[in-house]
Amino acid sequence: MTDHDLPVIAHWIDGAESAPTGGRTAPVYNPATGAVQAHVALAGEADIQAAIASASRGFAEWSGSSIAKRQSVLFAFRELLNARKGELAEILTAEHGKVLSDAMGEIARGQEVVELATGFPHLIKGAYSENASSGVDVYSLKQPLGVVGIISPFNFPAMVPMWFFPIALAAGNAVVLKPSEKDPSASLWLARLWKEAGLPAGAFTVLQGDKVAVDGLLEAPEVQSISFVGSTPIAQYIYETASKNGKRVQALGGAKNHMLVLPDADLDLVADSAVNAGFGAAGERCMAISVVLAVEPVADELIAKVTERITKLRIGNGADADEPDMGPLISGAHREKVASYVDIAEADGATIVVDGRGFSVDGHEEGFFFGPTLLDEVPTTSRAYTEEIFGPVLSVVRVNTYEEGLALINGGEFGNGTAIFTNDGGAARRFQHEVQVGMIGINVPIPVPVAYHSFGGWKKSLFGDAKAYGVHGFDFFTREKAVTSRWLDPATHGGINLGFPQNS
Repeated sequence: MTDHDLPVIAHWIDGAESAPTGGRTAPVYNPATGAVQAHVALAGEADIQAAIASASRGFAEWSGSSIAKRQSVLFAFRELLNARKGELAEILTAEHGKVLSDAMGEIARGQEVVELATGFPHLIKGAYSENASSGVDVYSLKQPLGVVGIISPFNFPAMVPMWFFPIALAAGNAVVLKPSEKDPSASLWLARLWKEAGLPAGAFTVLQGDKVAVDGLLEAPEVQSISFVGSTPIAQYIYETASKNGKRVQALGGAKNHMLVLPDADLDLVADSAVNAGFGAAGERCMAISVVLAVEPVADELIAKVTERITKLRIGNGADADEPDMGPLISGAHREKVASYVDIAEADGATIVVDGRGFSVDGHEEGFFFGPTLLDEVPTTSRAYTEEIFGPVLSVVRVNTYEEGLALINGGEFGNGTAIFTNDGGAARRFQHEVQVGMIGINVPIPVPVAYHSFGGWKKSLFGDAKAYGVHGFDFFTREKAVTSRWLDPATHGGINLGFPQNS
């Protein structure tokens, strides 16, 4: 098959696949083989306008639907997703590279938000105060925003959109999803499922593309809000540009998550957790543990245990029947970027305990594989320590006290996730109070909150006031009206009073 024979992944507009109007496309790779398996359309101005116009029409119909109707569509989507999630997992593995079990785990975490959203009537109801003043009642209404934009990253092409769109749709909004151009097919699969569930055409729109599509959503006056997950520089750009254009924004950025290991911790539990949190999904997740802060004298023993576990990890094609533990990175360019950070660490004086550079898989030599990498004594001044690597690289930094480790965590520019491993309840309680991070694990390495809480960090890990899903999500995707009402009683009406209203 030649490059010209490969399929082109299209937009989803007006409830159907929509051929792109421009000629721009980008390659979509199979990361395990390195081969181009499709091309994805890159939206031009006409595509952007068509998508937004479709969503505006969809909003007019969907927002006018009864709560009961909206809830029935959400339940139908939940059932369809649960029945067919294996199909979606295969798409994720083919385009992202993650192993099938990890893809199924991604979908399961997205399903939690779908299930939360099915109970939305309780979460969007207003409040009522009778006789707030004599004969005056005051009540509030929660109404949808309108057309809302979601810009999702490559690492979770199903879960991250599901953090936002179930709640947005439950509240009566219309969604325009701009997926990553690196793994775009999951978005169309989800769009077809919404159509089958009974969602009106236009209420869920997919706009494929790159920065042109992103800027189109950020600047369009019809788009009322933007939800984003990605790197911190892009999150800041999204926040500043969308805010300048009068939109609500929840922009979740990058991370450099630390695990603080106290001397009393169970080191076997710590080693298992560090390997799972550092190398799961090939480290391509914002909640990955990047740095182990080992309070001496545990570092040597812990490094030995982690090294032993790394040597047993199986790396390969995530679609293989004999499923490996870890798949490839998303692209060749990203693999080179990850390798560059290991080069930096080595040049800055770190010890390379396990080196994943140059790793390849037999039969998949062109795949974008990078072996699990363990670094020791990484200088805290090195860019390999201060910047997000987003790959299977775990750094160990040795500290002498709890206070020294805490200061390193709090001194970083990110505040996404962190964990402490200890058997001392007092130390754990102190840590959760003193650490300046939004999501904390106590003997839990990846503390992603369940759906009825909310996801989001502090500092440069979150731009905007609203976190993802939970109560924050329903607050973000609705706006409140307050109504002050008086119905006059003809028997007691006393004429005109031009004074300022006051209680009597």
